[in-house]
Amino acid sequence: MKTDIEIAQEAKLKHISQIAARVGLSEDDIEYYGKYKAKIDLSVMEREGKEGKLILVTAITPTPAGEGKTTTTIGLADALDRLGKKVVVALREPSLGPVFGIKGGAAGGGYAQVVPMEDINLHFTGDFHAIGAANNLLCAMLDNHIFQGNELHIDPEKIVLKRCVDMNDRQLRYIEDGLGGPKNGVPRKDGYDITVASEVMAILCLASSLKDLKARLSRIVVGYTYDGAPVTAGDLKAAGAMTALLKDALKPNLVQTLGGTPALVHGGPFANIAHGCNSVIATKTALKLGDYVVTEAGFGADLGAEKFLDIKCRVAGLRPSAVVIVATVRALKMHGGLSKDELKEENLSALEKGLPNLLRHVSNIQNVYHLPAVVAVNRFPTDTDAEIALVIEKCASLGVKAVLSDVWAKGGEGGEDLAREVVRLTEEKNDFTFCYDEKLPIKEKINAIVTRVYGGDGVQYTPEAEAEIERLNVLGFGELPVCIAKTQYSFSDDAKKLGAPEGFTVTVRTVKVSAGAGFVVVLTGNILTMPGLPKRPAAENIDVDENGKIVGLF
Repeated sequence: MKTDIEIAQEAKLKHISQIAARVGLSEDDIEYYGKYKAKIDLSVMEREGKEGKLILVTAITPTPAGEGKTTTTIGLADALDRLGKKVVVALREPSLGPVFGIKGGAAGGGYAQVVPMEDINLHFTGDFHAIGAANNLLCAMLDNHIFQGNELHIDPEKIVLKRCVDMNDRQLRYIEDGLGGPKNGVPRKDGYDITVASEVMAILCLASSLKDLKARLSRIVVGYTYDGAPVTAGDLKAAGAMTALLKDALKPNLVQTLGGTPALVHGGPFANIAHGCNSVIATKTALKLGDYVVTEAGFGADLGAEKFLDIKCRVAGLRPSAVVIVATVRALKMHGGLSKDELKEENLSALEKGLPNLLRHVSNIQNVYHLPAVVAVNRFPTDTDAEIALVIEKCASLGVKAVLSDVWAKGGEGGEDLAREVVRLTEEKNDFTFCYDEKLPIKEKINAIVTRVYGGDGVQYTPEAEAEIERLNVLGFGELPVCIAKTQYSFSDDAKKLGAPEGFTVTVRTVKVSAGAGFVVVLTGNILTMPGLPKRPAAENIDVDENGKIVGLF
């Protein structure tokens, strides 16, 4: 069986100018990054004319068995293209952390990929490097300000900004720096986040223009004075230089799928610790270029979809037309209590125990957000007809159609039934609503998500979280949306609670404001903003042959 990278490397790619022409882009609208990549000018987003229909692809709660959300997103776009629809797919950029860590690449799989796969998974057009540089410039200016006399009276013990690097490196989570004596900085406790967890990443993905980007950057809270007043990047006069570093990174990237469908791949905040979807600018640009835009949100619907709908759609004024929820029989059986090595055998009992996970996600989309949905069953060869029939039957009980998808093996051809159902759903009117009113107090917004989306009984707060919420209210941040950081492996904040757990409470450890991004981050459980590498990282399998061909990349 061919690997994903072998399939991608055997494909005959079209010159990016041909892909651009398919959606009405001229050479004046794009900047070439070689033969197969381009940046799209920001002016395209402002074009007059009717916008396309937005289709969100999300999934059940992740398991080690895999769900195939990105693969389904790409395959669905190719299927719509095969049906004669003018379609654009909009995706996040992969982080180098997962690429070299445990997950591997994130450009789809099989015959449903975006290409050039190696470029997209590695340096691509340099966006993440620019984001890291802008973040670290702000850190450097902050520490330099303190070193040069500290006119703003910043308390070194109250600095909340961290440096970042786009790599899993646990060694950098907690460090002490400035230890080289008086001429080499001011000693203080410090640390690193992975780039995709940085507020600069979130800002780039929520900014609506270059002007808005600069304004958001200036609002970043870097720390607090001895009197407890917030100090911002604007106070440090850093926003202009940061914007200069991010000027080109703000432009969305144009590539293609294996089927030749135009794809915008731009931005990449994590979904368990940030809002987990591609940039507003890429999505809005795609809506100007296609009659249908297929996009995805990270992890399960309780994380990525919730934040896509409650944060991104709220901020950008987006209105989805339909939602696709990806599931596999294998993953549902894991939610029913089976281990990964027990999934090849038919087990209707385990499947029935795991199905409530899917059904809760479906119910949330229908009854909390009032959006039409379809379940895409990503079929594996070991799935039996009886297992598939059970999934279809249970979905039908909620009035939702479950459609088999085989895009990994067949590309767009394997997703045509799914595409037809999606088109049908987009013709229906919907009453899209948010989970909560953003003017509610912070605690009420958190409670709304925990009880309405997660299915929990309520929320507990540590004394630190209580104090921080009170401070944010005093500082005027109480009416911002909330971005809950929790494990991706459960509806709860306990990764071991699989399926659709009930009777649980979520514990909020602390909260912090991302004033530039425009939301309050709520930290639950043991969420790490700097992941570590596994015992045998994927990097051990990646190499380059004597001809410069990359091997072992997913």
